[in-house]
Amino acid sequence: MIDLRSDTVTKPTAGMLAAMSAAAVGDDVFGEDPTVNELERHTAALFGKEAGLFVPTGTMANQIAVRVHCRPQDEILLETNSHICLWEAGGPAALSGVTCRTIDGTNGLLTVADLDGKVRPDDMHSVRTRLVALENTHNRGGGTCYALDTVQAVATWARAHGLATHLDGARVWNAIVKTGASAAEWGAAFDTVAVCFSKGLGTPVGSMLLGPRDLIAHGRRVRKLFGGAMRQVGYLAAACRYALDHHIDRLADDHDNAQLVADAVRDVPGFALSPPQVETNLVWWEVDARHGTAKQVAERLKAEGVLVAPLGARTIRAVTHLDVSRDQCAKAAEAIRGLR
Repeated sequence: MIDLRSDTVTKPTAGMLAAMSAAAVGDDVFGEDPTVNELERHTAALFGKEAGLFVPTGTMANQIAVRVHCRPQDEILLETNSHICLWEAGGPAALSGVTCRTIDGTNGLLTVADLDGKVRPDDMHSVRTRLVALENTHNRGGGTCYALDTVQAVATWARAHGLATHLDGARVWNAIVKTGASAAEWGAAFDTVAVCFSKGLGTPVGSMLLGPRDLIAHGRRVRKLFGGAMRQVGYLAAACRYALDHHIDRLADDHDNAQLVADAVRDVPGFALSPPQVETNLVWWEVDARHGTAKQVAERLKAEGVLVAPLGARTIRAVTHLDVSRDQCAKAAEAIRGLR
């Protein structure tokens, strides 16, 4: 079966498993896991940040960021289809008493023009606008990448308005490879950055929140509150470090393979890429009534040995990753063309 449902379905490689087996571990709640400590230092340095906090999931990394930047009755400015708003189970409201103010972007991306005028007045009747959160690459936007100068302009605008900035960088690795901008360049625009090691990089578990030492210290307390403090977790941290050393540059292969899938979608009448151009490893498309529902299309592809994700009544996503080869993506493309 060729599994294109997500880049989170990957299994550890032999090299990653060996690194996990060889990891030195300790109790991370006591700060005594050397592999976790080294991963936090290394990842923070990559993004030009003072400190890092290892957590099990990207959702937890984002929600800790919301908690350390905001207090109840605060508001986040973020794109309408952002992961924090759409796929984190109402976390800002449920966990931190924080409101999401959604703003329509272009393929998931926001500019200063989109944000301008959105800061609430200093009035007891209003929530307090406190945080701007961007997502790069943008999942529901189709794996779109920000231009670095756009992000820098948003950061300048946010600081001028006294707002904190956070990057949901679950797939920032793809943005680094696609644009050539370094981790440190992306990190410089934000107060905090969340990164994920299990999206694209092939680890079984792991994300991290990066930022100033004082905010990360606060985040460590919040991690405990949210149930994310772990013990001998160096085995997982070793997988993440292996991924940083071996699995970033190869993301270019995933981007190339996604084009095979995208070209096939273009060849099928009644299928429409959304957005029309595929930039990284995510291929989203809409199906019209002649093909039935997205679920029905997914079932027909499954019968041909290809798994895709129906994520709406007529919306499908396919994701390339390190566990699908170019030949497999070519076979998946032919299965998609077979639906004409």
